[in-house]
Amino acid sequence: PPLFTAGTSADPAELLQPDRFPVYQTGRGGKHTYHGPGQRVVYVMQDLNDRGRDLRRHIWRLEEWVIRSLAALNVQGERREGRVGIWVTAPDGTEQKIAAIGVRVRRWVTFHGLSLNVEPDLTHFSGIVPCGLGNYGVTSLAVLGKNPGQARVDAVLRETYPQVFRRGG
Repeated sequence: PPLFTAGTSADPAELLQPDRFPVYQTGRGGKHTYHGPGQRVVYVMQDLNDRGRDLRRHIWRLEEWVIRSLAALNVQGERREGRVGIWVTAPDGTEQKIAAIGVRVRRWVTFHGLSLNVEPDLTHFSGIVPCGLGNYGVTSLAVLGKNPGQARVDAVLRETYPQVFRRGG
């Protein structure tokens, strides 16, 4: 069901409609985000003791995984300096977020992960300032004219995962 999550940096003022959906406090980094039908939410649990104790590198890998997965779906996803997550340029030329990333690390083991907007109801994001980035919109594969369905997205995520997350690398 639709819900909002609040990361450890969430600002209560960015919860614009607190009664719209349940709000869950989480231990992940980041601010408020939305989760619900039409998204693919992926929890990536990895032991960074085996992969190098580098949280920035782990986040870079999560971003790279989404970028490669989007490329396999004929969508150009990109990083933006100073902004976590993956961005696309919409047909109207605006920058919009298509994937959010929020992690937590305990004893160098990662928790939480990412959400990719496949075909969610984007009006649900109006209850929050998504990820604290009020100057930007959110989009989905469906809005971009790419609606492969959840099963295809899952298959692409499985195919691209080993390209980015190699043991010991």
